[in-house]
Parts: sequence; C-alpha cells; structure tokens
Amino acid sequence: MDGHKRVLLASPRGYCAGVDRAVIAVEKALERYGAPVYVRKQIVHNIHVVTELEAAGAIFVDEVDEVPEGAHVVFSAHGVSPAVVSAAADRGLRAIDATCPLVTKVHREAVRFARDDFEILLIGHTGHEEVEGTAGEAPDHVTIVNSPLEADSVVVKDPEKVVWLSQTTLSVDETMETVRRLRERFPSLQDPPSDDICYATQNRQVAIKKVAKDADLVIVVGSANSSNSVRLVEVALEYGAKAAYRVDYADEVRQEWLDGVETVGVTSGASVPDVLVQEVLADLAAAGYGDVEEVRTAEEDLMFSLPKELRQDAGGRRDDRALGGRTRA
Repeated sequence: MDGHKRVLLASPRGYCAGVDRAVIAVEKALERYGAPVYVRKQIVHNIHVVTELEAAGAIFVDEVDEVPEGAHVVFSAHGVSPAVVSAAADRGLRAIDATCPLVTKVHREAVRFARDDFEILLIGHTGHEEVEGTAGEAPDHVTIVNSPLEADSVVVKDPEKVVWLSQTTLSVDETMETVRRLRERFPSLQDPPSDDICYATQNRQVAIKKVAKDADLVIVVGSANSSNSVRLVEVALEYGAKAAYRVDYADEVRQEWLDGVETVGVTSGASVPDVLVQEVLADLAAAGYGDVEEVRTAEEDLMFSLPKELRQDAGGRRDDRALGGRTRA
C-alpha cells in the first residue's frame, strides 16, 4: 500500500476514571460553592484542563498557605501528604480530596508497611507530586528509586525487611526492570499486595505498543509535566515507531514531522480530554491522513465515586453526577 496515508488511533487513550473524577470535582465545587474555589497544584497534569477550570473560577496555588482562611480547597488527583492535610486544617480550610483512589491505595500500602517496620523502596520520580504525597505518609521508611540504574546503588538498613511500591504513572517495562535489579540485590524484596501502576497507564502503554510497530510517526497528546504522557513517547520509540513526539495542541505538530510519513500513530495521556485528539485528527485529515483505523486493546468502564462532599446537591439529594466517569475512548 505504498503512498497510502493513514492514522492508527490507539484505544484506550485520554481521560481515565481518576482524572475524570478530579476534574468533575472541581466543576461541581464551583457549581456548589461559587467562585473562587482553590486547588492545590494542578488538578491533573494538563495545561488545557487547568486553563479551562481557571476560566470557570478555579484558582491554582502551590501550597495551602496561599489559600484564604476558611476557603474551599481541592486536593489534586495526585494526592497529598498528611502534612498538607494538617496544614489545611490549621487554616480552617474546607478541603475536598480529589486524590485518585488508586493513588490512595498506594498511600495505604505505605502506611501499613511502615507500621510493620519495612523499608519501602518507592519507584518513582523525585519531585513528582504523587511521589511527594506517598513518601510523606512514612518519610522515615521511604527511599525513592528513580530508575533501574539507581536500583544498583540504593542502600537499605535490613535487606530482609524491604518492600517496593511505585508511582502509578510509570512505564511498566522500566518499573519491572527496576524491580528485577532490586531483587537481584535483595532477594527477600516483597511485592505490593496488588499492582501499583494504574490500569489506565498500563492500558495506554499496551495500545501504543501495538500501534508503534506499524507507525512511521507517533503523536502523543499530553502535557510536559504529565508523567504518563511522557512515558507514552518513550514506549512508542522503544516498540518500533520511527519517530515520536508529544504535543499539547494540534498546532504544535510540525510539517517536517510528516515528510515522507505514510502511517501516523495517535494517542493521548490519561489527563487529556478527547477534544484535543480530535483537533489533531482534523489537522492530519487536512494533510491527507483521512483514513483513521482504531487499534483497540482493551475496554474501560471503571468509574469512581466523587469525593463525599460532592455526592449530593445543595438540597441534599444525590447528584446525577455522583460518579466520575464520562464516556471514554
């Protein structure tokens, strides 16, 4: 099929249940309490979503001490440490916790293993909000391992009482390589009770692996601070894409990327609304890539209940959006 231009559209892609829940939480808080509603950090790592919510009256701050006393504050999907919760309470803030339930699960694991005096090797990226929140649950028991290379040099106090946990948005392959290296050094290393890398991160990586082997170019829609979006670029290249780039918006796709390209793979990170993908597809169609084939590797129908403060409307009736979860690709 020489000269036939086409798009392979990865599915699942875009919004996951945890992101959907967090974004709806901010929207509903604005509906319920009126603007402004404060949000600690970006609610999810996507510049378009943050900009839209700012226009609706959300104010994003770095720390809770920037929030006026007594105001409403939403904790982002990435989670917060107990110290942040305490700081918010000290200021009399009315907190709404939009932490993804899958991140909360990792927090609970950290608390439990610390209680049993395990040393926790937390695989993740130093400085990422999720890692800061998880490590903050048991700071005296947690050591962050940023990469497989760091696994070769990490020092533990008791090799017989070590467990690994991970950030939820990592590359599955790289995480397993880190665990393999850790286990070579610490044979008694325990696994978490269940997989820490979230279902959505894994599903999007599986889908782009299937697309990448047939793609001359892969375009990942997602923001630079979105760990799972950045990982999708890396996975695409590792699994055969000749080139792969991340963009926030369609107008960032460069014409030279398309030179000589027949097959373009398209996907998006778990915090990306599908409208941004549709804009990329429209521009690609205008450039001759109108044949779009969906490559589906999983179905997703998971939904999470909204934070308890938002499950009822102002009159005390159950809200019809009590579940986070729009129709997702």
